[in-house]
Amino acid sequence: MIQVGQTLPAATLMEFNEVEGNGCALGPNPVDVQAACAGKTIALFALPGAFTPTCSAQHVPGYVALSDQLRAKGVDEIWCVSVNDAFVMGAWARDQKTAGKVRMLGDGSAAFTQATGLTLDLTSRGMGLRSNRYSMLVKDGVVQSLNIEAPGKFEVSDAATMLSQL
Repeated sequence: MIQVGQTLPAATLMEFNEVEGNGCALGPNPVDVQAACAGKTIALFALPGAFTPTCSAQHVPGYVALSDQLRAKGVDEIWCVSVNDAFVMGAWARDQKTAGKVRMLGDGSAAFTQATGLTLDLTSRGMGLRSNRYSMLVKDGVVQSLNIEAPGKFEVSDAATMLSQL
């Protein structure tokens, strides 16, 4: 499992963007994790799935609500990572009104999630291999803090905790 002080793994996440004004889609577009982190401070949070109850009602809305405060404390970008495809993440972004606040990045094949060692097997619930719920602060690709939730919990990966750690 990835630890504080380690570099994020080489991986490609996918992002679905909307063309402003006419609703036409751009993408999905590849996001090279290491290149996208270079020279930036990233508040990254990951969760089991788009449109799931805790993720939609608390996790994403918290980061959207505190995005300006996180940026004021030095965060360049906020990333939400989930083992979903870019199209689902794009639809969820519209639903959660994340534009300009949180980048919604799909890890459709769970390659990034597996490389971090932060997987959650929800096969028994019909969801397959997913991401554990966690947050991390990343500076120039290096993990500065890591907050991993216990199974079924939502206590340490929220936006308020991230803000308090900055």
